[in-house]
Amino acid sequence: MNESVDHDRGKERAAGLLLIAAAAVSLGLANSPLAGAWHHLLEAPLGIVLPRVGMLTPHLLVADGLMAIFFLLVGLEVKREWYEGRLSTPGERRLPIIAAACGMAVPALVYLLVVDFQPGLAHGWAIPAATDIAFVIGLLALLGPRVPSSIKLLLVTIAIIDDIGAVLAIALFYTAELNVVALGAALALAAGMAALGQFGVRKLWPFVLGFAVLWLLVLASGVHATIAGVMAALTIPLGRGEGRSPLKRLEHRIHPWVMFGVVPSFGLASAGVALTGGLDMLAEPIPLAILLGLSIGKQVGVFGAIWAVVALGLAARPVGTSWTQLYGAAILCGVGFTMSLFIGGLAWPGQPELVDAAKVGTLAGSLLAAIAGYGVLRFAQSSESAQQDEAEADRLWAAEQDD
Repeated sequence: MNESVDHDRGKERAAGLLLIAAAAVSLGLANSPLAGAWHHLLEAPLGIVLPRVGMLTPHLLVADGLMAIFFLLVGLEVKREWYEGRLSTPGERRLPIIAAACGMAVPALVYLLVVDFQPGLAHGWAIPAATDIAFVIGLLALLGPRVPSSIKLLLVTIAIIDDIGAVLAIALFYTAELNVVALGAALALAAGMAALGQFGVRKLWPFVLGFAVLWLLVLASGVHATIAGVMAALTIPLGRGEGRSPLKRLEHRIHPWVMFGVVPSFGLASAGVALTGGLDMLAEPIPLAILLGLSIGKQVGVFGAIWAVVALGLAARPVGTSWTQLYGAAILCGVGFTMSLFIGGLAWPGQPELVDAAKVGTLAGSLLAAIAGYGVLRFAQSSESAQQDEAEADRLWAAEQDD
């Protein structure tokens, strides 16, 4: 059992470190003599013209194509958790849902207050609202048994719910003019895929093929193509009570590809920004708003919500945790790297200077939250009632990985 747990933690640590390394390489290239060549490579035409997007480039391939697979994985995780995991009962849903909702609302409000609700800048309100699952898992893996399993479960659940909110924000607020015909065809295809599951289809290839066609239809509709990943995930049968679940099979198959391929590729393609203005850039409205939203707004929203929910008796404090550990976890929620960069690219299409400003704020805010959250959790002491032996912690962690 311990060998299996150590192996899982090792993979998560490696995935987190790979993402950090990819972001560092991207940032280094953007501030090196190779910056021009790197930009040219990312924007080089690949000879394929897509509806709405135009000529496909490596950057668009990652942002619109590979990230759809990331959203597919997120959708699969959400569906599994909702029906048989950490969100399967109202009591289990209450604390993380309220914490995640407040953890999205407060950073968004902080952002809007800093930019003074200026119409040209306010469109980036959702950038500091998301928590990065890959970074959080990687940091938790680095902390190892110092952090109770209940903290890990809570953080990952909040991150998943954050992603649901981010998906809704992208669909509702970051969508261009709609092509109703294409959108209708996408919804009809999704309904057909769901019907396959109801009629007992358990092979994965019809759903994978449907996902590919669905991606093209959503792309043509004007809704961001990555939403197709979530739509497809919701149609794949969980197969409760079956020996082999189609949803779980697909989730397990694509998980390593997403964590070790898609997410680092996105970091490599999207994190690069020229830091020509030095630290003075952080005083500009967009970077400052995102920095404060991630590093301050997140911890206030998440920790404040947890404290209020427990104080009002709406939910119990997670087993085996101290308030200091919960505060460290709330700070760590301010690591918004992947989703924040993604939304930043959608907020101001055709305005690269604003997108770069958002990148600066995202990188600075996420780094500050990661360092502060890691530090608090590294040295925090568990509450007296929370002292669990290592074997029990490993058992809970292994059960979570096997879900």
